[in-house]
Amino acid sequence: MILISSSFSDGQRIPGDFAFCIPDPEHHVCLGSNRNPHLAWSGAPTGTRSFALICHDPDVPSQGDDVNQEDRTVPASLARVDFFHWVLLDLPATLGEIKAGEFSNDVTPRGKPGPHAPHDARQGINDYTQWFAGDNDMRGDYYGYDGPCPPWNDEIVHRYVFTVFALDVARLDIDGKLTGQQLRAAMQGHILAEASLTGTYTLNPLLNLS
Repeated sequence: MILISSSFSDGQRIPGDFAFCIPDPEHHVCLGSNRNPHLAWSGAPTGTRSFALICHDPDVPSQGDDVNQEDRTVPASLARVDFFHWVLLDLPATLGEIKAGEFSNDVTPRGKPGPHAPHDARQGINDYTQWFAGDNDMRGDYYGYDGPCPPWNDEIVHRYVFTVFALDVARLDIDGKLTGQQLRAAMQGHILAEASLTGTYTLNPLLNLS
């Protein structure tokens, strides 16, 4: 299988149109357009009955003490953990493309509705659900895609890994508010093939993305 995008190239910077936050010289960051990027895949093996999609950032700080704090930085040496930005399942086997902005076209305070999604698919909740849990204005269930918003003082550029999985079942036997970890577990034993595409993003003005 191969996975490509007209929105960004593998290993290159994700444009701000597809980010939850963009740089702001006065306030460090402001909300972005938060559109989902275009994705297209091909080469699924015979026997594929559905597709699933995960986007995750493997570079999120394991501790939040220094995150977005003035006169401090998140050290590059800090251990990193996964943060899920998109959890999508039960895409039909006949589908081979997701259009830019088809699943997300703006930031939705308190989260987009779910789990129902275009193409009769289902969306799980992303990790902004947990991130905003203590924010009275933003807390809620964040279904579907919500794009990059790494700490503006992080010493490293974050990676965003989009992975499409070809599955041997039309519908995964899992329900409820699905997380990325739960989808990964439910797919075990059903993955026929997979393909990934990685974009990068930073809000730190000191980092050079050239």
